[in-house]
Amino acid sequence: MKRLGIILSLMAVLINPIFAQSEAGAIFLLIAPGARAGGMGEAHVAVADDAYASYWNPAGLGFLDGQELAMMHVNWLPGLADDLYYEFFAFRKRYPTLGTIGGHLIFLNLGEQIRTSETGDELGTFTSYMTALTMSYSALISPTQSLGLNAKVSYQHLVEMGAGSEKGKGTSTDFGFDVGYMHKEWIIPNMTLGLNLSNLGPKVDFIDPDQADPQPTNLSLGFNYALVNSEFNKLSLVYDVDKMLVSSYPDMDWDGDGYIGGYDEGGKLSPGNDYNSNGDFEIAHTDPIYKAIFTSWVDDWLLGGDMDYGSDGPGNGDMQIGGFDWTDSDGDGKIDLSDNEISKSAGEPGDDTWGDYNEYGIKEVGNSKERTISNELDRLVHNIGLEYWYGEYFAIRTGYYYDKLGKIGNPTFGIGLRFAGYGFDFGYTYGETGHPLTNTMRFSLNMEF
Repeated sequence: MKRLGIILSLMAVLINPIFAQSEAGAIFLLIAPGARAGGMGEAHVAVADDAYASYWNPAGLGFLDGQELAMMHVNWLPGLADDLYYEFFAFRKRYPTLGTIGGHLIFLNLGEQIRTSETGDELGTFTSYMTALTMSYSALISPTQSLGLNAKVSYQHLVEMGAGSEKGKGTSTDFGFDVGYMHKEWIIPNMTLGLNLSNLGPKVDFIDPDQADPQPTNLSLGFNYALVNSEFNKLSLVYDVDKMLVSSYPDMDWDGDGYIGGYDEGGKLSPGNDYNSNGDFEIAHTDPIYKAIFTSWVDDWLLGGDMDYGSDGPGNGDMQIGGFDWTDSDGDGKIDLSDNEISKSAGEPGDDTWGDYNEYGIKEVGNSKERTISNELDRLVHNIGLEYWYGEYFAIRTGYYYDKLGKIGNPTFGIGLRFAGYGFDFGYTYGETGHPLTNTMRFSLNMEF
């Protein structure tokens, strides 16, 4: 099952690199469908003017007449494996006195995996996949404004059974909701505003409910400005920004006593327990959705205490904050493993003689005070795109997907054709050699009738 773990880890990083330490479950819901959007840097929340609006912003369906079918195929992560693929099917239909009904079906195949025992022996093969069914409804609330709602059911089939002593199956069935809003002629005639809050729902769990992860609740804000809007030429500039509304905390010393946990929930001394003397949870955890909607804006800035680091990042530490002194012997202005002058501190946490670093040279004491608003801003994902239409028949597109924290910057390109109610779109993602998303090609088909 090693390859399955690699695939899921890459999905967490590549779909939305703000994830750290399994912050959310059902992350396949964040894979962007539609070759048109794929060619525009995945900026589409304020566009959403076809059947794909069911995913991007259900409010966009309210402005559409008639009915439409749409579908997309993509070989997912072509740089990693050749048996991973993603399928998307969407529909919409307008009812004059009711509004617009729509929906979509997602299927992600993760390919064939090799089952291994706890000792590494091969026990055969199995297949893994994920799917979700969504129903949409949208209606106008004014000639220029619309609201939309999605209700979805998702199913994840990772493995038929747990490994070793784990009981139960590695499957999960969950439900969630999306809420969308679109405002055309926002502030100025050529501007459209789009807003979509997606994946609201209970936590996702597989074999162990105690290790459930929150759904990938995501807030997308988009702007679509028509630079040129003439009879034969249309040019639009589109920008989206995404904020994951998941609050995740690694092991942290919230009360400043120098240790992680050590007390029970009532604040009584209990070695090995997970709380501090104030009853605050100090080991790695996430906030429930009703709380994370608010705390996710400041959890990497104002909330939390000093982090307990391992050798390279938060988590897997020794449940103790600091305790070592390092000397910057090479004079490069930072502590690294080439600085060999290390000594273990005497005394207890809080003493003047207690060192600020762990044994790997990472500062632990006082690191919560060093976090700023830039730590929050770095977690935003930015999408920008340009789309040019000649008449109603031919389009060319380009865009850029940028995530600073994940160190991802992917240019995108695409084309589109429309004729007699049929539409074909192609999107291409460019990247550095060896990057799993490099050379990803999306193909979409639309049919209006």
